[in-house]
Amino acid sequence: MAWIFLSIAAAAFQTLRFVLQKRLSMGALSAGGATFARFVYSAPLVAGLAVVALGGATMPALGPGFWAYALIGGGAQIGATWCVVALFARRNFAVGITLKKTEVVQTALVGLLVLGDRVSAPAVGAIVLGLIGVLALSELPSGTGGRLRKLLNPSAGLGLLSGALFAVSAVCYRGATLQVDSDDALLRAVVTLAAVTLSQTVAMSAWLMWREPGQLARVAGAWRGAVWIGLAGLAGSLCWFTAFTLQNAALVFAVGQVEVIFSLAASVLIFRERVTPREAVGIALLTGSIVALVWLG
Repeated sequence: MAWIFLSIAAAAFQTLRFVLQKRLSMGALSAGGATFARFVYSAPLVAGLAVVALGGATMPALGPGFWAYALIGGGAQIGATWCVVALFARRNFAVGITLKKTEVVQTALVGLLVLGDRVSAPAVGAIVLGLIGVLALSELPSGTGGRLRKLLNPSAGLGLLSGALFAVSAVCYRGATLQVDSDDALLRAVVTLAAVTLSQTVAMSAWLMWREPGQLARVAGAWRGAVWIGLAGLAGSLCWFTAFTLQNAALVFAVGQVEVIFSLAASVLIFRERVTPREAVGIALLTGSIVALVWLG
């Protein structure tokens, strides 16, 4: 049952990372800059961790699909993180994270299609319960506009898109870890994490140099806060990746939905944001689906 504890720890570190990213995106950095900070300050730490994990041993062989899984997963995670940071400017912290958490449903579907990972049939009921919670959260705060506008507003779109991209990244990361020829789950996770993080750092550096060159200097200037994003990101990713080597990605994310509770606490205690009764009902429904998915999956 180690994967359950790893999933909970990953959710806690991820909540901390998003709190720090929200703070930076509200001030010195754009959504792209805050996203880049998560990768660039993790990269040297991940590289050092990989060296320690190998401990002078020979690099394990990588299967033919490793780089395809790693690069597709890394690209999807960049897009997903960008969506979440952009979402924070539209809705409060807890609601933003909860909408992102549609990744559980989407991961189950992507995992089935790509890796053949299955969840039990009764989990469909829990998934429907979670979707009801998402619909409750997807209305505009003002309650203005028609029903269609309420359900198809940009906040809901960003949340659902981030969930889809996180689903793709999770399944691809699980696929990549399974391509590492080692019986050591931690070593498989570290090797995959190092490959992904370094490629993400290079890709985001090139993108920002092209589209937002000023952000590179701002990320460097914000190092006192951004370095903690890197540390939290490293800790969270290591927990996620290790859990992915041990269990179906959909079930890992199902347990990781405890992040909804962590984010609600952060929303109220740190950002002093008020959660409306309707949003509380939506969060409760989605949290209920999380618990059901853990038991039924």
